[in-house]
Amino acid sequence: QVELVESGGGLVQSGGSLRLSCVASGDTFTNYAMGWFRQAPGKEREFVAARSPFSGASDYTDSVKGRFAISRDNAKNTVYLQMNSLKPEDTAVYYCAARRGASILVRTSYNYWGQGIRVTVSS
Repeated sequence: QVELVESGGGLVQSGGSLRLSCVASGDTFTNYAMGWFRQAPGKEREFVAARSPFSGASDYTDSVKGRFAISRDNAKNTVYLQMNSLKPEDTAVYYCAARRGASILVRTSYNYWGQGIRVTVSS
């Protein structure tokens, strides 16, 4: 059982930045790959980024490459999503997710989810 709690969302103008945080508890953090997903109004939930437990391996969806950066601090059981150069199309509810295992080669089969946190980008 893993509990995930997100923080750091809010309202920002186009071109601004936000950093989302997700604190995990309930199991050994380094047993899990960590990811971020988002769901925009009227759209399906989509993959945003993922980070492996130990190596620097990461994965991003094309629309955020060069703007977003995922990182993790295993000592704090925390994963971050730094979001820069935000656009109105980034507006969504963002979800932290965990999948047991080290692989980030697939973007499915995440087992645990946070409650979601809203990010709104105004034009």
